Amino acid sequence: MTGPVRSRHAELMPRPHGFTYELAGSDVVIAHHGRRAATLRGAAAARFLADVERRDPQELMARATGQYKHGNERTAKNHPRNRRA
Repeated sequence: MTGPVRSRHAELMPRPHGFTYELAGSDVVIAHHGRRAATLRGAAAARFLADVERRDPQELMARATGQYKHGNERTAKNHPRNRRA
């Protein structure tokens, strides 16, 4: 194999940006464009700090806060049941 398999949607989605994090004692406070988005505590904070050195920090913070695209938003928006009359 030459590398990780990526879906077509992953290539079309913009990369997450605008996230920052800071340590508050043993907690990790994640902000998005200056506004607090999440606080990680305990095992989640430890796991985040271990992963942030090896992986894309912006993607990790987006996933931790739930602020990332799944790839189906445009399709769902155009579905007839989601259109306003």
